[in-house]
Amino acid sequence: MKVAYVVSRYPHISHTFIRREVEALRDEGVEVHTFTVRRSEEEDRFSAADREAAATTTPILPVPLLTLLRSHVTAIRRSPTAYVRTLVTTVRGAPTGIHSSTWAFFYFLEGIVLWWHCDQRGIRHVHAHFANVGCDVARVAARFGRGSDPDGRWSWSFTMHGYTEFSDVSRYDLPGKANDADAVVAISDFARSQLVISSDPPTWPRLHIVHCGIDVNEFSPTTPSDEPGPLRVLFLGRLVFEKGPVVLVEAVRLLRDSGMAIHLTLVGEGPARADIARLVVEAGLEANVTMVGAVPPDEAPSHYHQADVFCLPSFAEGLPVVLMEAMSCCLPVVTTYVNGIPELVTDGVEGRTVTPGRSDRIADALRDMSLPERRREMGVAGRKKVEREFDITMVGPELVAIFRTLPGT
Repeated sequence: MKVAYVVSRYPHISHTFIRREVEALRDEGVEVHTFTVRRSEEEDRFSAADREAAATTTPILPVPLLTLLRSHVTAIRRSPTAYVRTLVTTVRGAPTGIHSSTWAFFYFLEGIVLWWHCDQRGIRHVHAHFANVGCDVARVAARFGRGSDPDGRWSWSFTMHGYTEFSDVSRYDLPGKANDADAVVAISDFARSQLVISSDPPTWPRLHIVHCGIDVNEFSPTTPSDEPGPLRVLFLGRLVFEKGPVVLVEAVRLLRDSGMAIHLTLVGEGPARADIARLVVEAGLEANVTMVGAVPPDEAPSHYHQADVFCLPSFAEGLPVVLMEAMSCCLPVVTTYVNGIPELVTDGVEGRTVTPGRSDRIADALRDMSLPERRREMGVAGRKKVEREFDITMVGPELVAIFRTLPGT
């Protein structure tokens, strides 16, 4: 089985879970060819595994002029009718407006380049991660492949993450993509439910659920500390406002002011860093908050092992892999009851889930973690949950089972 995996930017520090998925498929004997719409930057390749992935990934952009001409001339010669039909369908299907039509034309140009690469390698199935530009390009490639192949044995699929795409289904053309794809892989029941709203009933059997997964051996259990000292709270992720780091800092201030010994470590970079740093100074929390910056993925386990509890107070999420990693390390988690998170964390079992945007609720949940035996009990439950439902070894076979039902595989 040959499959093309298309991502808007790959490898990327935030897309380690995609690399794990690719490796899981290859372990199942699938020949996976990875493509990135835009070449990733050096700073996105933190680990040796990411650098190796970059070396074997084909970028679509910037496209050499000779490749652009060769791919489109080949496509026109293969089927001028399918070429014109694909162009017209792609542009007409774009959201209204000159800007959207212009971008749709670029997606067409890039999609034909992707088709040419796949045709050269004998690939007839294209899978995209995220319903964004990579998905648009993959759809064009498969659309032309279907039209130009006498047997029509081309197919395409995509993985639905959310939450961004659900905030503007028209902009991302979720109904069109869900109705056109041969299969859609939703990472959670919540994501699938939102696709059901956006798609036609005949397509619903093509909407599957495959959780993202992690290597539980890579994120080994840690032994909770019983030694006296401040509660060590860890946040690891992009420093963006929607993930709630500002709410978390405010919760730390509330706990500090109540007399509780607490220390927060923020691992990550992002546009909210300056605002967080200013808030820390204004609240006099310099002794309670440490900002580490971004770290390579292979350094994440050491940060989990040095913490007592993991906190991700997001306003919206898909199904956070970072929670799986923390839980695999036997860390209890404090997070919010949004989107797919309740499918991973049950309040009072593997951790606490609270109302988003409420620093007082986050503070209460963290205070609940002050007892070592409570943390130990939740940590063990979290590890078992990840082993049972989110082990990467389960992802490969589940995807293979879906891909085998599709034309061209």
